[in-house]
Amino acid sequence: MKFKDKKVLVFGSGISGVSAAALLLQEGAEVVLYDGNDRLDAAGIKEQIEGQAKGSVSVVLGAFPEALLSELSLVVMSPGVPTDLPSVNQMRDAGIPIWGEIELAYVLGKGDVLAITGTNGKTTTTALLGAIMKNFRESTFVVGNIGNPYTSVVRETKDDSVIVAEMSSFQLETIHTFCPKVSAILNITPDHLNRHHTMEAYIKAKEDIAKNQTKEDTCVLNYEDEVTRKIGENVKANVLYFSSQRKLDRGIYLDDGNIIFRQDEEILVCNVNELKLLGTHNYENVMAAVAMAAAYGTPMEVIRRTIKEFAGVEHRIEFVREKDGVAYYNDSKGTNPDAAIKGIQAMNRPTVLIGGGYDKDSEYEEWIQAFDGKVKLLVLVGATKEKIAEAAERVGFVSYVMADSFEEAVEKCIEAAEPGDAVLLSPACASWGMFKNYEERGDKFKELVNCL
Repeated sequence: MKFKDKKVLVFGSGISGVSAAALLLQEGAEVVLYDGNDRLDAAGIKEQIEGQAKGSVSVVLGAFPEALLSELSLVVMSPGVPTDLPSVNQMRDAGIPIWGEIELAYVLGKGDVLAITGTNGKTTTTALLGAIMKNFRESTFVVGNIGNPYTSVVRETKDDSVIVAEMSSFQLETIHTFCPKVSAILNITPDHLNRHHTMEAYIKAKEDIAKNQTKEDTCVLNYEDEVTRKIGENVKANVLYFSSQRKLDRGIYLDDGNIIFRQDEEILVCNVNELKLLGTHNYENVMAAVAMAAAYGTPMEVIRRTIKEFAGVEHRIEFVREKDGVAYYNDSKGTNPDAAIKGIQAMNRPTVLIGGGYDKDSEYEEWIQAFDGKVKLLVLVGATKEKIAEAAERVGFVSYVMADSFEEAVEKCIEAAEPGDAVLLSPACASWGMFKNYEERGDKFKELVNCL
């Protein structure tokens, strides 16, 4: 699609929306940015967009102006905006194409895309694969759900560029032609059901990362996840499985602490003791990144050197400091029960745990049962604290207290922790309602801990 002089509506004023609007301005489109929140600063949003691109953008807030429908050539959705809103349905009924920010970037960008999705482990795997590819290809960009909009780098991409993209289910809802050379689905467990409504819809969104791939492309899947293993039976791409539990005839697997990559021959990648990342879930992330890089043709010596150097990502079981014999860990990225299970499994000492936050319609019994005697006290905060407390009672865990604020939650942890203990922020919930995002929550935790 040529965008010059076409009227395009960008729906949503977050970082992705602003970036998409700026790119469309650069392409010569007539851009209208719309957001249903009429309390936002329209002038500030306009200034932000026009500071990135020459041209003038219209910013509309509040009720959707239906008169626009007859004028629009395209709608570009921000990932945070639900696709089943009445106004979006009106656009769909009017026959207006609805793209996501990712689709826009893919259509206008150059180079090959390596894309990763899954419920948990996306950010670590994306960051690691990005580091591998940067050591292999100078023109490498790490984009998507990791916090850097794909549209923000489009004009820098070249034919030999590699784009490593972390893809959320929200972003995958609005792709059409998007087709990665190598894709990966790390795992699928219940999450974001307040948005997708059913588990089937959530799985479908994740599976769509491979919907346009052909046998010339590769899809990397977790053999130990029942859902992703089944997805492998249906995708058109060449499938590579990874497994932390068994040897595979073809793929990548963990065998007695060794990571083995096997296609035509068996190649020892490394021993897990050579990695800085800890825990089986991280070994799975490493295997996924290695498989993706190898499938793209990256030399094993580049892969091996990078994975040994990689120290992990911020807010994911991040060691903050030790004070008076107590170790403090920031796992603010544990935004659902399954991710938070990985956080508690990584602890090797008695733990005082902060849980709770925004309610994504999750269930918490399995998370609490995974405490496995490690959690000496659960400090609950946020909108889900009563719901989690009820779940704890149902499974017989009664060592919990409530806090009225995040600061109070940290104070209660400090009071309860003794030398030899750990204090872990791994909330099993999103941060919305208390913080803008999990990064802000994690930064606040580190700030409070570092002020001790």
